[in-house]
Order: sequence, then structure tokens, then C-alpha cells
Amino acid sequence: RQAAEQMRERLELVLHDEASRVNLYTIHSFCLRLLKSEGRYFNIVSGSEQMTMVATIMRSLGIKDLAIGGVLQDISLAKSNCISPEEFIDLYGEDQSKRKTAMVFKEYEEQKAIRYLYDFDDLLLQAHRFLAHEGGAEKYHDVYPHILVDEYQDTNPAQLAVLQALIEDTGRGSFWACGDDWQSIYAFNGASIGNILRFKQIFPSAQEIVLNVNYRSTPAILAACQKLIDHNQRKIPKELIAHKPGGNHDLFVIDTFNEEEEACLVANEIKHLSVSDGTAYSDMAVLYRANFQSEILQNVFVRAGIPFYIDNGMSFYERREVRILLDYLRFIEDPDSVAGDEALQRIINAPNRYLGKKFMEQVAGVANEASCSLYQALRTMDFDSPYIRRNVHEFVRLMESFIQNEGEMGPAEVLAKLRQRLDYDRFVTDKDIPSPDNQAVLNLNQLLQSAARYASISEFLTYVATVEDETCSRDPSGVKLMTIHKAKGLEFPVVFVVGLVEGIMPTKRGDLEEERRICFVALSRAMDRLYVTYSHNYLGQPAKRSIFIDEMTGDLAAHGSQK
Repeated sequence: RQAAEQMRERLELVLHDEASRVNLYTIHSFCLRLLKSEGRYFNIVSGSEQMTMVATIMRSLGIKDLAIGGVLQDISLAKSNCISPEEFIDLYGEDQSKRKTAMVFKEYEEQKAIRYLYDFDDLLLQAHRFLAHEGGAEKYHDVYPHILVDEYQDTNPAQLAVLQALIEDTGRGSFWACGDDWQSIYAFNGASIGNILRFKQIFPSAQEIVLNVNYRSTPAILAACQKLIDHNQRKIPKELIAHKPGGNHDLFVIDTFNEEEEACLVANEIKHLSVSDGTAYSDMAVLYRANFQSEILQNVFVRAGIPFYIDNGMSFYERREVRILLDYLRFIEDPDSVAGDEALQRIINAPNRYLGKKFMEQVAGVANEASCSLYQALRTMDFDSPYIRRNVHEFVRLMESFIQNEGEMGPAEVLAKLRQRLDYDRFVTDKDIPSPDNQAVLNLNQLLQSAARYASISEFLTYVATVEDETCSRDPSGVKLMTIHKAKGLEFPVVFVVGLVEGIMPTKRGDLEEERRICFVALSRAMDRLYVTYSHNYLGQPAKRSIFIDEMTGDLAAHGSQK
């Protein structure tokens, strides 16, 4: 939607009043409009409602060993590839987990049909069915004789099917697609790079125009991009040509001892560029593969007084899995304070103890009458329900074990014990066996690394409050901190790509060619200066520099070392 709005703004600059004549949609919004205009009655199911629906189906089928989010993701990926429940079981029938997913998939589709519900994938599938099999194509060939698609490399098979049904191969209209296979980085959302790689086979009469002149980056930066992507086998061959001039020292590869020293080096260089070269903070960006990598950068930038802006609107410490554990720390530090009351209300059902809003209203009533804290009221109340009594007593025993020993344990030790005793990783990942590569698990590991730098819970929470200061992390004129996926489509005069170590970029479980495209996107955001950094130790473990550094550099880089 945001991309569509940006496209509308650009069209208005070129077409002025005529821009209103262009129908501009995301493919999903186009399909929604088409189905509604054809008199289809349905409601959209998404988000928590969709999760609840699948959870109910899984309970009815007695399926307890699969994560709801994982099942929904499998269903969505199947539908984006135009795979029905029956085809799904034919494809994956020998896998017991997939067989269970197929059972949920089938019941989910039946339940939606009964209740006149469509999910977002249904918008594509139903629009394609109408166009290709119910006579709708001929009508819409006349309505939309000219079709233009941007970011074509990010389409999935279902979206391609809709486009194919809309296109009339009679010469009366036209179909224009713009895309770059080297920037196809959304396979996790169902995008298929095959759509653009096979474009000439899918549309044999198409004329291919290669736009290989780059107006953004210097020759040295562009050469690094080219050298990197040349290692991919599945690609459309192109030779990038730099339009702008540049020197020989636009690319810097720097190694450090660990990620904290890496962040300090980045901060020092940002300060240097700001003071000596007059580079505005807003003209600099730090890009990373995963969100957990932002924590150490935020820490160092706060200490250095460098303003920064988290592009996704959420700092490391605002993430759900991190925020809940911080609330546990706030409660343990002072359970009978106002802050303790607020924290208690947020942690009482994390993980779920079936102590809902009505329950907490009862506790608050007792606390008001007795003029005491919520926790004091909770400890003294008697409960009729056996399971509520048991859950409350277990919670109190757990909290008391930390409260009584709070002064004897550092924040990292408390957090580690909370993770263990709450079975917290399973809770936040919704998986029986959480993967060590799971984003939430990586965030929790980074939280413990950060907490280990402080002797007491109070000191650590004071630091967190400083980082969360709106003036520090919400300054649009500050240095931009963002994941590489968030940076796609953007450009900055100065770019730092951090954490290029094996296991992070490329990730352990990612497709190597897709990981290389992700790295390509990161490098190609830089206009004038590009810094690529890595450390010999990461998350407390020895680390090996990414293979991508060797691929991109050759004899281009000016190597620096901080020992």
C-alpha cells in the first residue's frame, strides 16, 4: 500500500491532473475491487481472527504438536503457489507434520466457505477463477487494455496467474513489467524468482529492455555489487555501468574483535564524517540482516550522543519477546510500586495462566480497598477456582524466588533463569523445539548479552529507559537503522553494512543465492561511501567472516583493522 501511494505521488509529478486517470493498485487491492464490483459477498479474515480460527480447528482435530503460526504460513505458501488441500497432501503426504497441516488446511477452507470468509490469498485465487474460468477475462480485457506491473520480481505464482488471465494476447493492448531478478528477496513471503527468470518463456513475444546504467553508486561500489552477484547461477546476465564518477576508496572492509567494537567503530566513523566532512546524520544508514543486531548499535549510539531513527518504528527493546522480560525485571525490582503494578498486569498472563482482565479487575478492587499494591492483594486473596488458585500460587512462588534474591543476582542471570523456568523460548516462538536461528530467540540472546554489561537490574533498566527515550531513537534527522529488507528501494550517500559473518549473512538455513541477493540489495543502497564490517567474535562465539566479503572485494577494498 505504501509503495502504491509513493507511485501515485510520482505519477502526479509527471502527469499532473491526468494522473487521476490511471488505476493504481496493489495486486491484492485490485482483486478485492474486482470481486466486490462483481457482486461477490464476503468478509476478510486476517490477523488474530485468522489465528483464532486455525487454533479452534487444530483443537477440534486434536492437533497439539504444531505451531499455529507455522501451520498458517504453510497454508499461505501453498495457496500463493496455487496448491489446493488435496494437492498439498499428495505432495507432502509422507511427512506426518505436513499431513496434519493438510487436515487443518482442508477444514480451514471448508469453514471459510461456510462463513463467507476470504483470506488475502483467496483474493488472488478467486479473482483468477473468475477471470480464467467464469468468463470474466473478456470483460476486463476491455476495461484494462494496458497493464503495467512494477517490482515484478516479487510476484508469486498466484499473482502471475491473475496477470496472465488479464492479458489479452491479440495485439490490442499491452503488458509492461519492470523488475530486477538480482533484487528478488521475498521468497519467505511466497515470491517466486522463477516468474522473472522465465519471463521470456511465459511471454514469448515480449521484448526485453535491459536498464543497466546505474545513476546512484560510484564505480567502486557498483563493481563490488557486480562481483558479488556474479556468483549466482540463477540470474539474468547483466553488466552494470556506473554513470557517476568516483574515486578508488569508496568501499571499506573493516574487521573488529566483536560486535561491540564493531558498533563503536561505526559510531566513530559516523562522528568523523559528520564533523570533518559535514555529512548529515540523515544521509547515513546502518543496515543489518536481522533486528536483534540493532541492540548493540542503539547502545553505542546512545553513549556517543548520535541521534538515530529506527525505520520500522520499533526499537529492539519494544519487541514483544524483549518487552515482556523487561516487565518481569521491573516487577522483580520493585513489586509494590506503581511501576510494579503496571508490570504485573502485563506479565500475569505471559505465558498464559488463564488469569484474564476480569480476574485482574477483582485484584485491583481488593488492592484499592486495602490501599496496597496489586501484588500484595494477589498474595492475600483466596480463590474458589482450583486452577486459578494453583496458577496464582505457582506465579507467586516463582516471583518470590527472584524478589528475595534480587540483590544477589545480576540482570543477565535473572533473565537466563526466567527463560528456563517459564519455558519462555517455546512461549514466544510457539514451537515445541525453538530453532536457535529463530528471530525471537536471537533477540533474547542479544538481550542477555546486553544485560551482562550491568551489575544490577536497576542499572540495566535505567540504560533501557535511556535507549527508549523518544528524542534519541525517533529523530528523523538521525542516522537510519534498519534491516536490509526495509532498506530496499532506498538510497543513502553513506551506508554501513554490519555483521557480515557466516551464520548471520548468509544465514545458516537460508538459500545461498537469495542470501547473496539480500547482500546485493544492501551494498547497492550506497551512493558515495560503503563500509562493510565484520567481527571475529559474535554473540560470545568465534565467528568467521562472510564468504560474501571475499566475493565482493577482490583487490577493490581498502582494508582496515581495529585490534
